[in-house]
Amino acid sequence: MDYALLIAAFTEQHRARGWPRQRLLHECLRAAIRNGTLGAGSRLVATRVLAAELGVARNTVLYAYEQLACEGYVSTGRGGTIVAALAPEFAAPAVAAPHAGLSSRARELRPMSGISDSMAAFMPGVPALEQFPLALWRRMLERAWRGLTVAQLNYGEPCGEAALREAIADHLRASRGVVCEAGQVFITDGTQSSLDLCARAFADHGDTAWLECPGYAGALAAFRAAGLRVEPVAVDQDGIAPQPQDWAARPPRLIYTTPSHQYPTGSVLSLRRRLALIEQARAAGALIIEDDYDSEFRHDGPPLAAMQGLAADAPVLYLGTFSKTMFPSLRIGFVVVPRGLAPALAAMRAQSAARGRVAEQLALAEFLRSGQFALHLRRMRRLYRQRRDALAAALGEHVGTVALVHGGSAGMHLALRFTDAALCDTSIAAQALELGIVTHALSAHCDHAGEGGSDWRGLMLGYAQVPAERMDGLVRRLAALLHLAAYSANRPRRSG
Repeated sequence: MDYALLIAAFTEQHRARGWPRQRLLHECLRAAIRNGTLGAGSRLVATRVLAAELGVARNTVLYAYEQLACEGYVSTGRGGTIVAALAPEFAAPAVAAPHAGLSSRARELRPMSGISDSMAAFMPGVPALEQFPLALWRRMLERAWRGLTVAQLNYGEPCGEAALREAIADHLRASRGVVCEAGQVFITDGTQSSLDLCARAFADHGDTAWLECPGYAGALAAFRAAGLRVEPVAVDQDGIAPQPQDWAARPPRLIYTTPSHQYPTGSVLSLRRRLALIEQARAAGALIIEDDYDSEFRHDGPPLAAMQGLAADAPVLYLGTFSKTMFPSLRIGFVVVPRGLAPALAAMRAQSAARGRVAEQLALAEFLRSGQFALHLRRMRRLYRQRRDALAAALGEHVGTVALVHGGSAGMHLALRFTDAALCDTSIAAQALELGIVTHALSAHCDHAGEGGSDWRGLMLGYAQVPAERMDGLVRRLAALLHLAAYSANRPRRSG
């Protein structure tokens, strides 16, 4: 045993504690015995030898050995100082299983990729953060802080600041055709917070929730955490497509959909299906969760009105966020609920809501009221359309028939759907990551579909944060991977 090396490593680890030498030696030897480095029956080196090896007084070593003996870690006798066989209460704790202590709901959550906060091309969901008017936002935040009263330093309104709820309601009525009053708007910490709220407030444990397949993993996590039974519903070119047998065999309580730009395929839910889904949900006693996350960026054709406003008193919970239109770390989203559900939800929020961040909410209300939010959106629409066009042109030139482009009419990402069933999108996404290109495999958004899965295989390509002039070079590298994978998958195998 190299005691000098053992002590040096322990000293480095615990340098900040400022222990004297005799305690440091005692703590080091005790830790080595507890973790098995010094096993039962091992003979510690003689005190004179160890003192000389470490360059310390012999009394320092004697103190450490005596303390260990008093605590039962060693025994002393003619044979020297021997490490004792530890009683169970002294033994090092066993390494817990990865899921030990977790609830069954938590064990069902799938592991994340670890790249969710990346800003690299082509990470989906990342806006052009360098284009945000940060100086203007700072000034609005400063004004909000200067205007705060002492009372506003206390816990905030559980449903959100009244000024922000009014501003959001006005904005939604004008831009999205949402029919609502401020009292129906509830401020949250973002889309995930909104989904958690909807799952807890409007469904009971064991209820059925429909989720698009492929679909948003955040919704899957929220539903599973609430103890709901998640049922996949296939998506096609026109969005979510429930069949008559779905309504009969597995009627839902909640239906999650992303109609403006389906996540991840980019499909846009047709008007016919929107109206049909509203009426079928009403007949089934279900609520539709309309996640309108990409609605502000419509590139081709006129904007499509939100489902929420298509029918009187539609059974729709309308979700929105400022993470994509402004910046993700703002952490402000909202839920618009039907008028009849607003009082009960307000009572629930009064008991359980996180109540704070008043200044940020007031600054956002000013950003909306002043017209600066609308101006920023117009600039981003132009920029994102240019970047979408550059990406689509590069894909058209370099990818060829290996994959087809979907979802270019709106949003901040394209879906590249493989035409060759032999290609593995998860493998290609992993290879692309090694080249510094971040993509999401479409099939990874189908793990709630069971063994049958989905026939969507391909990649999500976020383009909002990628300058147009970089698109061609990036796509060339990605296309090389695709063509190599297609060649390898279809190359004839030589017989023995």
